Amino acid sequence: MKGKAIWLMVLAGLVVLAGCAGEMKSVVKRGAAVEKLAGGFAFTEGPAADAKGNVYFTDIPNNRIHKWSLDGKVTTFMEDSGGANGLFFDKDWNLIACEGGRRRLVSIEPEGKVTVLADEYRGKKFNSLNDLWVDPKGGVYFTDPVYGRRRDLEQDGEHVYYLSPVGGRVIRVIDDMVKPNGVIGTPDGKMLYVTDHGGDKTFVYDIRVDGRLRNKRLFAAESSDGMTIDERGNIYLTVMPSRTLDLYDTAANPVAVYSPAGEKVATIEIPERPSNVCFGGKDGKTLFITAQKSLYSVRMRVSGVKQQWR
Repeated sequence: MKGKAIWLMVLAGLVVLAGCAGEMKSVVKRGAAVEKLAGGFAFTEGPAADAKGNVYFTDIPNNRIHKWSLDGKVTTFMEDSGGANGLFFDKDWNLIACEGGRRRLVSIEPEGKVTVLADEYRGKKFNSLNDLWVDPKGGVYFTDPVYGRRRDLEQDGEHVYYLSPVGGRVIRVIDDMVKPNGVIGTPDGKMLYVTDHGGDKTFVYDIRVDGRLRNKRLFAAESSDGMTIDERGNIYLTVMPSRTLDLYDTAANPVAVYSPAGEKVATIEIPERPSNVCFGGKDGKTLFITAQKSLYSVRMRVSGVKQQWR
């Protein structure tokens, strides 16, 4: 009934959806359950789907990038990945990676050739690149927090940067966060969402023509590790526990779904703490979730966005 809350729980898959009639239909396919696709990793991160829907993801401690194929097989795409964390494909289907261990942003061609895109800002090495988003112009936004002990830091804090597609210039675009982490933008290149794990909040910005940001505003009063966006403009947050809590606490493991207006419309519970998400699969209507030692998926009613390359 209009105006009354409707709650649906799919117990087998630990999927919990919350919504209101008249607002939007469920984002998860009716009857769908969260499925474990692969396990036995150390800590998975950075899922990204290629043109066919195959999903690449990282295993940070084991220093590898893996590939889940449409036939259900998982293979190793790259050894010695430089501690790669976040991944994203560009318009030429090169895999752009945040090499947290080597403190640099790189492009990986399909056959494995690596090209360094950026490894410093104003002559000083980055901290530990974490997550990224490639905009329609080919520019790259990336976050640079610090996790774990790092004694040789050169930057004056934990910030967000933009690699311009013209001349390869690196611009610092956010300098007022405690610990920036997940980042995603709208396919038209007009808005950027960035989470501050250190501040336990997620913000949205307008993107200027030169790639700089303006009009910062609160989007969600919780932080996220990784993020993605669907065709309706909903933002998916892999909700992180407060910075005061254990990152491996398994009491609650949600992927929270927010409408473009910043209203929480769904929660998807995962058996392990989720780290990142992306849409993939043959029809683009499967949500893939990296979570600690495993890779999960759930079938959706919505698909991921298609990037509008310029």
